[in-house]
Order: sequence, then structure tokens, then C-alpha cells
Amino acid sequence: MKIVTFGEIMLRLSPAGQNNRFVQADRFDVVYGGGEANVAVSCANYGHDAYFVTKLPKHEIGQSALNSLRRYGVHTDFIARGGDRLGIYYLESGSAMRPSKVIYDRAHSAIAEANIEDFDFDAIMEGADWFHWSGITPAISDKAAELTKLACEAAKRHGATVSVDLNFRKKLWTKEKAQSIMRPLMHYVDVCIGNEEDAELCLGFKPDADVEGGKTDAEGYKAIFEQMKKEFGFKYVISTLRESLSASHNGWKAMIYNGEEFYVSKRYDILPIVDRVGGGDSFSGGMIHGLLTKPTQGEALEFAVAASALKHTINGDYNLVSIDEVEALAGGDGSGRVQR
Repeated sequence: MKIVTFGEIMLRLSPAGQNNRFVQADRFDVVYGGGEANVAVSCANYGHDAYFVTKLPKHEIGQSALNSLRRYGVHTDFIARGGDRLGIYYLESGSAMRPSKVIYDRAHSAIAEANIEDFDFDAIMEGADWFHWSGITPAISDKAAELTKLACEAAKRHGATVSVDLNFRKKLWTKEKAQSIMRPLMHYVDVCIGNEEDAELCLGFKPDADVEGGKTDAEGYKAIFEQMKKEFGFKYVISTLRESLSASHNGWKAMIYNGEEFYVSKRYDILPIVDRVGGGDSFSGGMIHGLLTKPTQGEALEFAVAASALKHTINGDYNLVSIDEVEALAGGDGSGRVQR
């Protein structure tokens, strides 16, 4: 299957050493990642022809980001080159009751200032089975928002299924700006993925759930799932249900609705968390694979939840797991015993 994703890949800098704070850092560990890039890596690991589309500066740092994608089998044929800089984000990993922190240094990145002529979206979407984007991309800049719209239009012209991970980022835009851009874009979307905060801030739908208190009863989501499907015509509405017990300990499950049936996945108790960044993206990648290959929405959801649970055990943004590893966990093998 040909899967296309569009967005920004960034340089991630984290204080070297386990759980060190920014003020302790005298050196940083380097990885690359970003919402849609992370999804592309997951899909490539599952055997799909995954294409990531962005714009990268034509210098060694931009090339390093591109190489990180190629390393895991992602096609980079449609990545435009140019612009002045690659976006950067700094990550301080939390522990126990101390939350993780992110500082962005991404203004005026190459993709934020990309132009329409940088991409031939009809050529990009030719033969595509699926197109995925996230709410981070139109939040980067007005130019990126327009490019997201053009990409969605081309995907629909070519018959691709379109999915979105709502992914609200308060450091990038306000809820008012988000809703003014995101709500019109929903009319191109077939599969809507998000969480309780995303649905409220991006689209204006608030579930009856107390996530901070650890209460994520799926009943609180059913009414807004029905409303979202009715308003936007989604084929599937999907939400992750994360219980943030601490920075090191999360409960993790998800829910899906296809207009007829609500299905809630099994729950994973993730302790300790190694790296939760990219957890939602790994869920989206697993969901895309599941909906393309599984006979039921329930089986697709169980694959995605298991894939994301495994991501929490891996350093870096990318989810570096195989189908067999995900299937083993989804099937109940979570013992972590050494495989010999």
C-alpha cells in the first residue's frame, strides 16, 4: 500500500544522561522526529510504501534528517530542498511527578516558509491508498495551512483515504485559530484521530471525562463521537484514552466508532515509561496499518494500541517495532521475557 504523510521533521535535542534537566546539560543527545515523519516510519516498518513529504534545507543538517528517514525505509522522493533552517525542539524528559517539558525553536523553518510551487501534490498522490496529516502542520504557519488544504484536495481527487491526528499544540496557536483552520479541513477527512483535549480545542467537542483524575470511561466519549461523525461525515472517529498517573506511569487504551458500533480496546499499564514522545504518532501508524489490513475495526484498534504501548519503551520519536512484535503483545504476550 502507498501511504503518504505531510508535515515537519525536526532536530530533537535532549540533555544527555537519564532524566537530566535542561539546566544540568553540558551536552545533548540528537534524534530526528515529528508527527507525520513518525507515522511514516511506523508504516514503513509494517511493510508499506511510506512517503514523507516536507521541505528541508539543502545543507548537512537537512540531509541528516532526510537520512534518518531513509534508514528506516521511508521514501523521500517528494521532499523539497531549500530554505534556511531545520526546526529544533528541546526535550526534557520527566519522571514520577515531574512532567516532561518541550521548548520549540522552529520559527521560519523550511517547511513553515514553503510555497505552493515546492510540491506537485497530484504527482505525490498518484496511486496513493492513504494520506495522513496532523494538526501540527497547519499550526506551523499560514503557508503550511494552505499547503495542507491543497494536499487534502489532491488526496481526495486521487481516491485516497484521508486521516488526521488532531494534535493540538498550545505553543503553536490558540484554540480560536485552531478551530478556524481545522474545522473546514475536517470535510476532507475520513478517519479522525485525537484525544479529549484535541477534540475540544481543535473542533469544539468536549467529552464527559476526567482524564487528570484517571477517569476515562468510554461512555463519556460516545455522545461527542456521534456528534463529530454527524457534523463532518467521518467514517471512523477514534480517541486514545490516556490515564496520566505520573510522567513514568500511564494507563493506555483507545476507542473507535464507525457509525454503528463503539469498540473499546484492552488497557495497558505502562510502567516505567522510557519515552512517550511519538506515542500518539505510533498509534496513528498502527491505526492506518490496522484499517488497511484487519477485517474488523476492533482488530485494527487492538493493533494500534499495542503498537503505541510498545513505543513507550523505545527512546526517540520513531516506533521501531515489527508487525510480529505488535501482534505478540496484542495477543497477550506482555511478559517481557528474553527471546532466545
